[in-house]
Amino acid sequence: MSIDRDTIENNLRLHVDRLAGLIGPRTLGQPKTIQATIGYIEGQWSEMGYSHQRECYDAIGDEATNLIVECPGTKRADEIVLLGAHYDTVYCTPGADDNASAVAVLIEVSRCLREHTGKRTARYVAFACEEPPYFNVDSMGSQHHARQSRRRGDNIVGMLCLEMVGYYSLSKGSQAVPPGIPKWMHRFFPQRGNFLAAVGNLPSWKLCWRFRRGFKRGTRRMPLFSICLPEKIGEIRLSDNSSFWDQGYPALMLTDTSFLRNPNYHQATDTPDTLDYPRMTEVTLGVAAAMRKLLG
Repeated sequence: MSIDRDTIENNLRLHVDRLAGLIGPRTLGQPKTIQATIGYIEGQWSEMGYSHQRECYDAIGDEATNLIVECPGTKRADEIVLLGAHYDTVYCTPGADDNASAVAVLIEVSRCLREHTGKRTARYVAFACEEPPYFNVDSMGSQHHARQSRRRGDNIVGMLCLEMVGYYSLSKGSQAVPPGIPKWMHRFFPQRGNFLAAVGNLPSWKLCWRFRRGFKRGTRRMPLFSICLPEKIGEIRLSDNSSFWDQGYPALMLTDTSFLRNPNYHQATDTPDTLDYPRMTEVTLGVAAAMRKLLG
């Protein structure tokens, strides 16, 4: 299915405007915002002709809901490539970059691949409860899904976690290096925040290499910085990818690097007008091409 750049960009703007502009902060403490978010995502998938399911679980006494679309593969249907993004926010922010940008890209990648049938199974998941107070207390939507996947024996050959993918800067010095990186390595890291990062743990190096090759097929306009690091560098464990590492699955975090670049992180200023939609369009095209490669 071929979708032109202008259509993708317009759709991305619409999704972010609806999620961060119209709905705003999306937390279980404000159930109407979560129901509106679920309704919006499900509505988009339904319009594309996808069937979807809800995966409900208990999150510190409240019901949380992951949303799942699965497209069976042909020759290797037991092998699953998962693309996911969390849809919740912290209570004080409309969350345009964190994480409406990622949900928007998730929706548009699934649209780009609507007519693609791969050898492997594609699974798209919108996760609940990535943000505090649920982060790392066994109540994250991705933790629940990864555990259930392991219990079922799901063969997830690659998980791609979209985490803040909308903020970019061309200014030198706009990109910080993770504090856990030794100083002698700093010269190998970009100084301008104009790229998408694909970050894996060490066992995910093959997935990282394959993702990079696929991403470059989809776009030559978007710089990609790909790297695999030890998990002792805590900054690489700050999103849903870590839930899958904990279950032994290969996973990458795809990100604009969050607080290492975006001054609006977890602030009321994380609004739709701060995002770079042409670059988000290139991210969408690159991730869609990488998914095609991984799916076969």
